[in-house]
Amino acid sequence: MMAVVHATAEQLKVMLEENKIVLVDFFATWCGPCKMIAPFIEQVAEEFAGKAAVAKIDVDEEPELAAQFGIESIPTVIVFKDGQPINVEIGAHPKAFYANLIEMHL
Repeated sequence: MMAVVHATAEQLKVMLEENKIVLVDFFATWCGPCKMIAPFIEQVAEEFAGKAAVAKIDVDEEPELAAQFGIESIPTVIVFKDGQPINVEIGAHPKAFYANLIEMHL
């Protein structure tokens, strides 16, 4: 099973209800920096399996979600704790950066 969920609005809602920590990567298939961080997001999802949930949301497929969370540039990664957004990070970062985003809220 893949650790990263390519989430719809409904799936994200369930993930936020069922998990204390959820890292959400807002991306697009045509976005270069998004492709660059994709393997990092996958690795972080595997590393924190059972501790945190990881979702990817394609802004072209889920424009309402992108609008709901005020996504203006991608990649944007939002960390949710207890259903609330607590960290918003824009742009591409190294894997350790994303791992640390989860680690500091566990």
